Amino acid sequence: MGHYFEAQPAVGSEPVDVEVCVGGGTFSMTTDRGVFSYGRLDRGTGLLLRDAPPPPASGDLLDLGCGTGAIALSLAQRSPDARIHAVDVNTRALELCATNARRNGLHNVHVAHPDEIDPLWAFDLIWSNPPVRIGKTALHDLLATWLGRLRPGGRAVLVMQRNLGADSLHRWLDGSLPGWPTTRLGSSKGYRLLQIVHPPADGI
Repeated sequence: MGHYFEAQPAVGSEPVDVEVCVGGGTFSMTTDRGVFSYGRLDRGTGLLLRDAPPPPASGDLLDLGCGTGAIALSLAQRSPDARIHAVDVNTRALELCATNARRNGLHNVHVAHPDEIDPLWAFDLIWSNPPVRIGKTALHDLLATWLGRLRPGGRAVLVMQRNLGADSLHRWLDGSLPGWPTTRLGSSKGYRLLQIVHPPADGI
C-alpha cells in the first residue's frame, strides 16, 4: 500500500470528494488514495481548524505536510491577504492541493515541494498535522528545520495524537528548542494541540 509521505504513491488513484465545514469556513476538496486522510477530514486536522488561534490577516503562512490541502484552504479563506505556502513531498498530494485551491477560487495558495521553497524564506505562522509515521528522528529533523524558519514573534500550531507521542514531542520541543516555549492549547479525543512561539526580536 505504501505510505502517504512517499513521493510517489504506490496505490492507484480513486478520487473521493469531501465537503468541509469547520472553523467558520466551508470548502470542498478532492481526496485520493495514497494521500493522508482519504475520503474525510481527519479528527486531528479538524481540531486544529476549530481550536487554533486565528491566523494573522497577512504575511507568509505555511501548511507543512499539506496533503489534500484542508489546512491551506482554511488559511486562505480566513486570511485572503496572506500568502499561503502549502508543502508536501507527495506529488499526488501537491496536485490535489493545487486543484482544490483553484476549485474553491483561492488564488493566494502556493503549492510546492519543500525543496522548491527558498531556504531563506521565513514564515509568520505554521500550521501542521505533521507526518508522525516518518519516525521520531525524521520528525524531529523536519520540525527543527521548519520551526527554525519562523520569523521573530511568529508561531506554529501542531496537532498530534497522544498515543503517537504528542506528549513526548511536547517535552522534546521545550528541551531542544531553548527560548521557544511550547504550550498545550487543548486536547480532544486523544489529540493534543500544541503551540510554539518564536520570541520577538526585542525579547518583549
